[in-house]
Amino acid sequence: MNTPTTVSTIISTTAPTNQTEWQALAEKLDFETRAYINDRFVDAQSGNTLTTINPATGSVLAEVASCDDADAALAVKAAQEAFQRGDWARRSPTQRKVTLLKLADLMQDHKHELALLDTLDMGKPISSALGDIDGAISCLRYTAESIDKLYGEVAPTGDNNLGLIVREPLGVVAAIVPWNFPLMMTAWKIAPALAAGNSVILKPSEKSPLSALRLASLSKQAGLPMGVFQVLPGYGHTVGKALALSMQVDCLAFTGSTQVGKQLMQYAGQSNLKRVYLECGGKSPNIIFADCQNLDKAAQHAATAIFHNQGEVCIAGSRLLVENSIREDFVARVVKAAEQMQPGDPLDPESFMGAMVDETQYRRVLDYIQQGQEEGATLRAGGEPLNGPGLFIPPTIFDDVTPKMAVGREEIFGPVLAVFGFDNEDEALALANDSDFGLAAGVWSQNIDRVMRVSRKLQSGQVYVNNWAGPDMTVPFGGVKQSGNGRDKSLHSLDEYTEIKTIWMSLQP
Repeated sequence: MNTPTTVSTIISTTAPTNQTEWQALAEKLDFETRAYINDRFVDAQSGNTLTTINPATGSVLAEVASCDDADAALAVKAAQEAFQRGDWARRSPTQRKVTLLKLADLMQDHKHELALLDTLDMGKPISSALGDIDGAISCLRYTAESIDKLYGEVAPTGDNNLGLIVREPLGVVAAIVPWNFPLMMTAWKIAPALAAGNSVILKPSEKSPLSALRLASLSKQAGLPMGVFQVLPGYGHTVGKALALSMQVDCLAFTGSTQVGKQLMQYAGQSNLKRVYLECGGKSPNIIFADCQNLDKAAQHAATAIFHNQGEVCIAGSRLLVENSIREDFVARVVKAAEQMQPGDPLDPESFMGAMVDETQYRRVLDYIQQGQEEGATLRAGGEPLNGPGLFIPPTIFDDVTPKMAVGREEIFGPVLAVFGFDNEDEALALANDSDFGLAAGVWSQNIDRVMRVSRKLQSGQVYVNNWAGPDMTVPFGGVKQSGNGRDKSLHSLDEYTEIKTIWMSLQP
């Protein structure tokens, strides 16, 4: 059922300040559990549901509609009809901007409710969830404000011809988003897709569908036309696969694992050669050179880079490369920083880390920790789950890691840091680039020549210098190699959801 107006009003106007107040609001929440298809909330046609669980307590939150092929077919038909009608696609960019800004305002009004939904659904700390919602709102506003400021091109022709280069929306976009940043990743996909004039079908993760369904009701309030934005909760192998194989879906936008990304590309080839934009896995290197001036700052950032959001972050700085001359001292600083980042109740604003998203991910991380010890890495911190209810794993740090160890090569997606030593710049680069992934990298040095050399040689879609994950909406986000091929954020994200058309006019009398 829909969230009651009284609850929304409380959450919108009252900013909770402590765990007790957040818990009180959580107990008042009601969840929308139905799919949103063609402007209506409906049960899955099969009647099937999936269970979403609070990983901090193990309690059931809701039984949510589990969509499949039949629901996907309905949504695709509605999206295509909406696109053909043109009541969104052919609106002026300024008109689309106004609607999307209204949606951003509604998200701001319901910021605390949206953050609380993500915290309950996937276990992230409420302070982190609030930051995510700020990021989602920022993305929507930035992209909306951009769309009426982009110009076409005039080709350099002779006097007898006129060549125009225009951008048009693709049609139907299916956005498949992950569970670790549910609403922020959603905004990164749907904001440019909608701004460009496409119809969008959102498939949230089965582990965190609640905020997406709440967003659907807000989109209706904002005035998005029928069929332009729809939400299909369900599993990847059912409704996700159906969208990927659909001959009427023109683009797939995906954030998630490399394995699933590869499967989606195969589905695109088996169907209509739809565009596929992927942001996949990572095993990002964070390189600390001995000439780094502020080692305490670097250590704090290094710990935050891997332990933020329980390490369930695609760009987590999970490989720490430290020059051997400062390695012992620096690792001790990272261990000290990690001691202040222990997991706690996600509803406590003071908790830095929350719970792992579910039992599967919890067991996966613990298996990697055991494997790291068996392979001979030195455990410097953590390693054991917390006792009691909930799926909590403390910051875990392995030293003396080699590239052949699983903890040093594979994406764990949990609070596990692998530390490598190096003696010179060439060795650092070789270690950093010795990976199937290339999503992010960090360089800490005060030597500008070294910074530029290393940054250009790193095989990564983005390089952070003397910071980690600092960029805002003005720069693109994405990877190389098996980390994917798409770009979120910035004006470049609009390239993913538009088609270039050439119009050649003869001006001869």
